[in-house]
Amino acid sequence: MDGNLDSRTNRSAWLAITMVGVIAGLLAAGPAVAQGSAQFIYRVNHSVFGDIGTYTNIVEPSRDGITVKTRAHFEVKMLGVRLHREDAERTERWQGNRLVSFQGVTDKGDGPQEVKGEARGNNFVITSPQGTVSAPASIHPANPWSSAFLHSNTMMRPDSGKIEQVRIGGGQETAVKIDGASIPAVKYEIDGNTKYTVWLDARGVPVMFWVDDDTGKVAFTLANCIGCNAELSQLEKKQ
Repeated sequence: MDGNLDSRTNRSAWLAITMVGVIAGLLAAGPAVAQGSAQFIYRVNHSVFGDIGTYTNIVEPSRDGITVKTRAHFEVKMLGVRLHREDAERTERWQGNRLVSFQGVTDKGDGPQEVKGEARGNNFVITSPQGTVSAPASIHPANPWSSAFLHSNTMMRPDSGKIEQVRIGGGQETAVKIDGASIPAVKYEIDGNTKYTVWLDARGVPVMFWVDDDTGKVAFTLANCIGCNAELSQLEKKQ
């Protein structure tokens, strides 16, 4: 992976530059568009169970930073019988490249579980049903709403608050097929207790990401992007 470091760093810098083009574009388009922010709506497919639901990130820029609101709805069925249901609502608040607060509620059918976190000094303190732990200030939730995840090796599972160390590799220029169209993208791999693969397009928009776990591969494919006619970088930089 060390051999890919310079290449990954160069591509990260390029993405950061190109992503100076969804927030500025949104704000330049006027208050109505800025208030509407950008919505990234993904369809979710499981390698064994097929289509299982939707996943939405709403990115809202403001003078104080960025708020990312996430909604997830998954339902796994086999032969008409529901095997698993999961609903989640989460809010991340960012200042620059630092996560300053997190609040999430996830219900997997056995009641809601809440995870909270806040920046305190050089740490990020996470409270979950398992207790309270401190993480590095550079922590990122496992939610690739932008290329910012490339700059941290510490990740938080948003459903449980669990912290894991990850290795980021790749930066490979490739293309992904979405609804029959070939989209140029840069592929990154995140290795930890769970393996993630993320494809970013030329704007830095995550057009697809995969999660590999013990049940199979779960693919999140961008189905609709509202307010994304400019680069996502402007959502990150106009603060």
